[in-house]
Amino acid sequence: MTNVVVVGSQWGDEGKGKIVDWLSERADIVVRFQGGHNAGHTLVIDGVSYKLSLLPSGVVRPGKLAVIGNGVVIDPHALIAEIEKLGKQGVTITPDNLRVADNATLILSLHRELDGIREDAASNSGTKIGTTRRGIGPAYEDKVGRRAIRVMDLADLSTLPAKVDRLLTHHNALRRGLGEAEVSHEAIMQELSSIADRVLPFMDTVWLLLDRERRKGARILFEGAQGTLLDIDHGTYPFVTSSNTVAGQAAAGSGMGPGALGYILGITKAYTTRVGEGPFPTELHDEIGQFLGEKGHEFGTVTGRKRRCGWFDAALVRQSVATNGITGIALTKLDVLDGLDELKICIGYTLDGVEIDHLPASQAQQAQAKPVYVTLEGWKESTVGARSWADLPAQAIKYVRQVEELIGAPVALLSTSPERDDTILVTDPFED
Repeated sequence: MTNVVVVGSQWGDEGKGKIVDWLSERADIVVRFQGGHNAGHTLVIDGVSYKLSLLPSGVVRPGKLAVIGNGVVIDPHALIAEIEKLGKQGVTITPDNLRVADNATLILSLHRELDGIREDAASNSGTKIGTTRRGIGPAYEDKVGRRAIRVMDLADLSTLPAKVDRLLTHHNALRRGLGEAEVSHEAIMQELSSIADRVLPFMDTVWLLLDRERRKGARILFEGAQGTLLDIDHGTYPFVTSSNTVAGQAAAGSGMGPGALGYILGITKAYTTRVGEGPFPTELHDEIGQFLGEKGHEFGTVTGRKRRCGWFDAALVRQSVATNGITGIALTKLDVLDGLDELKICIGYTLDGVEIDHLPASQAQQAQAKPVYVTLEGWKESTVGARSWADLPAQAIKYVRQVEELIGAPVALLSTSPERDDTILVTDPFED
């Protein structure tokens, strides 16, 4: 038995929600370890869709403990709103099944405003990043700048005025420089005091909780948001998110040591998508790209933005396998490829006439890299709902085997529809 870390191996939107939910049946605890409510997971259970942004996917399963770790930045209003929304769908969330790290950073209204102000300014200059405008980046900046308000601060409002003053010294200087009105001390104090009683019942010392449960033999599932290629260090910078999305963050973002991490499962879409700005070597601007987007319902869970679509990029996923230490992958949305006459897989790039096997870190070189493809025969038969290898067309199996070989990691699970049970299990990560 081992703990399992789930990470996205591409630019996010790989189908982590379904896989984490599917795995959570085998887990006792599901831990979210980075990001914020800019993430989006859609779970389809018995025909009912549940859209999650901040809450761990395991929260929809009765009898499981969901944990939001210290590596997450939390908008308290978004947290309560999501709890209430799920409640209307029949999912009961109480302090008995959800715990929130006391040392997690809070996202406040001034973070959301600053995010929007900056993105608008960048749009006018043609340098926008494509953020969700939800305050994620500014909140992480305050965390690193040691001026953040944390969950635990809500428990002692008497200590907040000095902390708010320190925060506003920074933010109001920024706002003046951007030509924006200052934020009042009273407004932030009111914002914090109005939400404290709603959030505090969920607060816990998460590192201690997880250590105690691990020693009892609990199976822990660590859930990441976004994808490896959006990692602040290892992604396509600067078109990235504001946190580390790689598997190593599961330890830092939950308070558990690296030795507690076991099987690293990389969620990998059978083609490639990306939301927002940034390089995308295999992007398709033709009818095939449109086909993938329409058949795959490629619209962001959080923003509703249309996703850019392209061929599978084995070079990028191979890079993710290395930076995460991926043990095996969960290959999702294979069924979207049904009906295509031929399929292409990127195996590397050419840059200034030279063939390379990885995407460079340089923004300029990323923009110039041209994909090198291998071409495979497609299949006409349907793979939708397949639950065993015998249900798959021969060419689909050949495609999967080619992916395994090119990325240097085996397929542990294969997803053939949004339904949780339409999954072929090759290796149970908890038993590997």
